[in-house]
Amino acid sequence: MHTTARTRNRRSLLRRYDWDAYLYLLPALVFYAWFLLRPTIESAWIAFFDWDGIGPSTWVGLGNFADVLGDPKVWEAIAHSFVFVVFYALLPIALALLIVGIVSRFRVKGLAFFRAVLFMPYILSTVVIAIAWRWIFAETGPLNSALRAVGLDALTRSWLGDFGTALPSVGIIGTWAMFGLAFVLFVSGLQGIPGELYEAARLDGAGPVREFFTVTLPGLRGEIQVALVLLITAALRNFDIVWNTTAGGPGNSTTVPSYFIYREAFTAHHVGRASAIAIILMLLIFAVVGLVMYLTRPDDRGNR
Repeated sequence: MHTTARTRNRRSLLRRYDWDAYLYLLPALVFYAWFLLRPTIESAWIAFFDWDGIGPSTWVGLGNFADVLGDPKVWEAIAHSFVFVVFYALLPIALALLIVGIVSRFRVKGLAFFRAVLFMPYILSTVVIAIAWRWIFAETGPLNSALRAVGLDALTRSWLGDFGTALPSVGIIGTWAMFGLAFVLFVSGLQGIPGELYEAARLDGAGPVREFFTVTLPGLRGEIQVALVLLITAALRNFDIVWNTTAGGPGNSTTVPSYFIYREAFTAHHVGRASAIAIILMLLIFAVVGLVMYLTRPDDRGNR
């Protein structure tokens, strides 16, 4: 009897449910499945084969994964990606929070204009960004010219060609390019924080630092989570800026996993190995993003 009642309730729910909404989502779902899920599944399948992309393939099982995980250069590239996480995600977010903290304390005229200007690097083509910064960091570029002008000739160098400075130099490019996204997100989130909270904090005698940590930072928790996910993902899958500035050099000092995917697939013609690296990179991104979302989840009281 109880089973029959549950069945009737389920059928009633299905009749009341608005299935028309899924008709609007269907084109996007088909596009997503065909152009993202299908290639991902195919890449995972190819990772189990030794294949040059043209001729017959040979089943190697987990051999490609074992080769990739046993290659110290791949681990070095993964380490470089986590260095880029600092430059692409943590530094832009820290700088954006600093500026937003100032904006929340003092009235800034022309904020919309500055927000548009600061967001512009994020929407520029990464090829344009890479070429521009390659010129800035060149031996005869503006950076070295400025250093010579103030008598700091000893500091001049080929910033992208030096083993010690190539990686942080590329990282600085990422900081400049990604800062605008974090800033725009935080300014938008700042507008959603009730002004009464700031007034109450100031009445309690809170200074700028205390006000930032008790009002602004908790109020931007959701925006910080979004920024972390987007920017960490960009750092871990970074390829275009590296390729157009250093091409992974000098030596292997700026190589990243995406570079190895390109090299193995299109230069060495080891498509199975390239697919294995791609799957490992995808799992790494999922793991890091999942950890970030877990650490920044709302608390039990529903606070952001």
